[in-house]
Amino acid sequence: MDNRKRLAYAIIQFLHDQLRHGGLSSDAQESLEVAIQCLETAFGVTVEDRDLALPQTLPEIFEAAAMGKEVRRNPRCPVPNPPSKEAAAEAERLKTEGNEQMKVENFEAAVHFYGKAIELDPANAIYFCNRAAAYSKLGNYAGAVEDCKRAICLNPNYSKAYGRMGLALSSLNKHMEAAAYYEKALDLDPDNETYKSNLKIEEQKLREAPSPTGGVRSFDIAGLLNNPRFMSMASNLMNNPQIQQLMSGMISRGNNPLGTPGTSPSQSDLASLIQAGQQFAQQMQQQNPDLIEQLRSQIRSRTPSASNDDQQE
Repeated sequence: MDNRKRLAYAIIQFLHDQLRHGGLSSDAQESLEVAIQCLETAFGVTVEDRDLALPQTLPEIFEAAAMGKEVRRNPRCPVPNPPSKEAAAEAERLKTEGNEQMKVENFEAAVHFYGKAIELDPANAIYFCNRAAAYSKLGNYAGAVEDCKRAICLNPNYSKAYGRMGLALSSLNKHMEAAAYYEKALDLDPDNETYKSNLKIEEQKLREAPSPTGGVRSFDIAGLLNNPRFMSMASNLMNNPQIQQLMSGMISRGNNPLGTPGTSPSQSDLASLIQAGQQFAQQMQQQNPDLIEQLRSQIRSRTPSASNDDQQE
């Protein structure tokens, strides 16, 4: 494959990322859009040509080069000396304990046990990959990315590490990079339905990504607001005397910025609001079940799934 196209794709990928997350002025964004169009025309490459993507992004390649590191598609990591039999056995015990903690959703403890296993056997890619899953459960996606990088470095053919990297990158809104990792995971595990589904979600998010002159469409809010049944049900809810009284009380309390004892919403207020919301949802379900299912499908279709990647090794 022409490496010039790969380089052009990497630059285009970087420029798109700057458009979305670079905090640039409108003039700078417009200039980047022109640059992207010029590169796409000159090299015959578009952002949809994901077969040109590399697991490493252009900033990562540049950082490695700036530090004097050798850059390879599947870098070979410095492998420490193998642990003794006793240390390896203890590392496996700690990993198993980490897996047990994952099952009971004690993710901080799981991170601890996997970390101890890594200290004893830092050449085991599974330990890093398992800890990446625990980090993701805790919302530490940056930590998950670093552990996935290490797992891939130790074992470039480890499909689960690529899949978990995709999940972490997606959670960081790095959808182009996430798509590249899902594609690599599928290359290694072509029958994995989770990777297929998550790749489609990332591709959909990329198609819906905002441009400097346009917005992003999460799901069809405009269509929902133009749905007469939905608006009728919403109107009925707001005309409910119980809701009107509740909202009036909460607004009057909100207009008292200094606050006085007893002016915060009571538990009964909150319970009434929750009850009203439940009634509204039930009413929508009864009167227009197709609309509810449509909303559920749209939300599900935009959320990558861990699914069979939740199984620790």
